[in-house]
Amino acid sequence: MSSFLMSLLFMILDYNLIIELNLLTVNSSTVVMTVLLDWMSLLFMSFVLYISSMVIFYSESYMEGDININRFIMLVSMFVLSMMFLIISPNLISILLGWDGLGLVSYCLVIYYQNIKSYNAGMITALTNRIGDVALLMSIAWMLNYGSWNYVFYLEFMKNDFSMQLISLFVILAALTKSAQIPFSSWLPAAMAAPTPVSSLVHSSTLVTAGVYLLIRFNSLLSLNLMMFLLFLGSMTMFMAGLGANFEFDLKKIIALSTLSQLGLMMSILSLGEYELAFFHLLTHALFKATLFMCAGCIIHNLNDCQDIRFMGSLIYHMPVTCCFFNISNLSLCGIPFLSGFYSKDLILEVLSMSYLNIYIYLIFFVSTGLTVAYTFRLMYYTLMGDFNFLSLNCINDKSFIMLKGMSGLIFFVVMGGSMLMWLMFPTPYFICLPIVMKMMALIVTFIGGWMGYELSKFSLSYSLKSLNFLKSSLFFSSMWNMPIISTFGVNYYPIYLGSLIYKNLDQGWLEYFGSQNIFNSLKNSSLFLQFVFSNNLKIFLILLIMWLVYLFMLFYLNSLY
Repeated sequence: MSSFLMSLLFMILDYNLIIELNLLTVNSSTVVMTVLLDWMSLLFMSFVLYISSMVIFYSESYMEGDININRFIMLVSMFVLSMMFLIISPNLISILLGWDGLGLVSYCLVIYYQNIKSYNAGMITALTNRIGDVALLMSIAWMLNYGSWNYVFYLEFMKNDFSMQLISLFVILAALTKSAQIPFSSWLPAAMAAPTPVSSLVHSSTLVTAGVYLLIRFNSLLSLNLMMFLLFLGSMTMFMAGLGANFEFDLKKIIALSTLSQLGLMMSILSLGEYELAFFHLLTHALFKATLFMCAGCIIHNLNDCQDIRFMGSLIYHMPVTCCFFNISNLSLCGIPFLSGFYSKDLILEVLSMSYLNIYIYLIFFVSTGLTVAYTFRLMYYTLMGDFNFLSLNCINDKSFIMLKGMSGLIFFVVMGGSMLMWLMFPTPYFICLPIVMKMMALIVTFIGGWMGYELSKFSLSYSLKSLNFLKSSLFFSSMWNMPIISTFGVNYYPIYLGSLIYKNLDQGWLEYFGSQNIFNSLKNSSLFLQFVFSNNLKIFLILLIMWLVYLFMLFYLNSLY
């Protein structure tokens, strides 16, 4: 609350605060911890803290009966603390501290349930994020060209300096890995192996938004070519995730792919130069995505840990309050008018319509928006309506009051947050003048997408799905264009194969002969000989004496002859 009110004050006064805490001074070298407080960092901090407090409150009930619940809460708190470091740092070193903290703690949280699937998911999450960490380290090294690592002071200078384009390249690479854009998308659905409260936190306001936040901070550094590149990647991610979610059956993975699609939207609008809009969508998205995951967790919890949406149905009768919250968040995600998602999403689409980009970008934006509505309505059709497909009836109720309280803390902001933030963040409203068809385009694709989602998810007469009729293409789309296979099997098959060849032929072969074994044998033989010599040294000495005397006598004899 205090962070939010401070943000309002800073916004009204147009005030920025840079605090430098001197940690260590040796001669003329100072080690300083810098903190940047402006309306953006304070507002984001207030959102992260509020959502995480609700999530921690919620996990008291969700993780009930877990032996290590204290460890879990501590890990979540460390996660939030790392995010705080990231938000308030104008300094690349302290950003790396938060950035790496997020990576490491997220690994610990993904492998929390400690089975093979969790370990694999944790590994792919950690290793993909390492690429971004290395990029950040390299940008830190490149910033040695300046006098300090406080990038805030150098942004204007960097923009005109050709050699400094390298920093923006590294920062973009770091942001792409953390925000799971193509080609690093496969870790995001895999990270669903974590407990649901963690997913709620990761996907709303912490881990995946860190990349977007970093780019918002570095937004003035991006050149035109980099922006075009980022726009292409963002739009492709958005389209790919929307398509994949329409073929997915795991409840949490559908919501994870919807996050990926929204991240693509944020990246795309950021690369059109509208960093404030990206930040606005980041905040509204954080609200409804956290609520969405909490509702999903509640449903999974009540269905004895079943995540397959084909087993759900008629939940509206058994869990009315949860389903009500779930519906509101889903509609907000679709951009149904006057819920929070509508304000940011509609504004983004209208700003895009006003820009002068090509038809490809325009189409892919609106098609992806339609796909968002399609998978949302498909999800609602499977879970809330239709037949009750679950195997047993004994476990469903809406009685977990702690979970419901956690969700109801957020639902007010899901409904009201968008308009509230819009009044706060844009003191002068955007004036957008468009023809009526383009103005209504967002609503049109929303309705078409909803209808398509409903049609596609209908059961055919044989009770099999329509997507089973074209199996190969549906497998290709549902596996995120084969990205998980490429980033696991594709990356490790050839190195492992090469490693086995080298091991057999070199390590166990020629190197063994010319190297260790051969040297060992020759050393052993010579040392055995020396050992033999040393253990019989008196005899040998006497033999040598006798031989020497014989030699001398022979010399004398020969000498006397001549």
